[in-house]
Amino acid sequence: MNDEPPSISAESNRLSFRNRIKERIKEIYQNFSYKPQNKQELAGSIRDSSERGVLEKGTLNMIEGALRVSTDQVRDIMIPRPQVVFVDKEEEPQDFLPRVIKSSHSRFPVINGKLDEIIGILHAKDLLKNQISTINDFDLHDYMRPATFIPESKRLNILLNDFKASRNHIAIVIDEHSNVSGLVTLEDLIEEIIGEIDDEHDVSSREFIIQQAHNKYIIDALLALDDFNERFNTSFVDEDIETLGGFLINKFEKVPTKQEIIEINNFIFTVLSADSKKINRIQLIIKKDNNSS
Repeated sequence: MNDEPPSISAESNRLSFRNRIKERIKEIYQNFSYKPQNKQELAGSIRDSSERGVLEKGTLNMIEGALRVSTDQVRDIMIPRPQVVFVDKEEEPQDFLPRVIKSSHSRFPVINGKLDEIIGILHAKDLLKNQISTINDFDLHDYMRPATFIPESKRLNILLNDFKASRNHIAIVIDEHSNVSGLVTLEDLIEEIIGEIDDEHDVSSREFIIQQAHNKYIIDALLALDDFNERFNTSFVDEDIETLGGFLINKFEKVPTKQEIIEINNFIFTVLSADSKKINRIQLIIKKDNNSS
């Protein structure tokens, strides 16, 4: 028999129910007021939100790209020197125009005889606007704009602010010895945030393999696996995989991050550029002459 007066029992139940509600509200508040202590925790929290359906996949990719911009450096996204299309100041229009048209680029570094002596930037629209093919006394200096030089180590968020402030869309990248190592454009920066932007020229004009040394290459991850096998005398095969990037993702058993390395036979693959969905660019070093896969 319960000797506790009914009024006391009812009050106790109300307090117990009230306490349970307070604890539940506190738990909900803590879940929503969690403050990540670093970028790794923030990224993990964002990915968790995506897995729970709070964020769409595309939104997740852009947020992760924005986070990378605050830590990555220019060297991580720049167009390497072997892929840059240069124009020499002594060239005549008939000499460089075919190269300019074939590249489908809009801006070209102008050199003074040597690749490390860049004296300005040539904009394709300036050439078209003035119909230079009909000019006999053409002087390239009349069309050049000033070149901006930045170090490889510059952080991307700082570069983005510089581009916005200067209304400039291209910068020449130099290494610690003041040699030209490549260039970077505003489009490269935007692609780091939202992913690769392919226009109508990209597939047809893209150079998939750039040789830097006798055993060192920069490779576009969209290179067909069959073309890689043909070029390097290998027989890499993966069911339902058509590209080198897809093949490497399967070998990594995940989408790797930049600077991750995997070694397959005599081939050392280093990821130069990647987002949360795919590999974009790869460095290949062949340890020795390869005659078999």
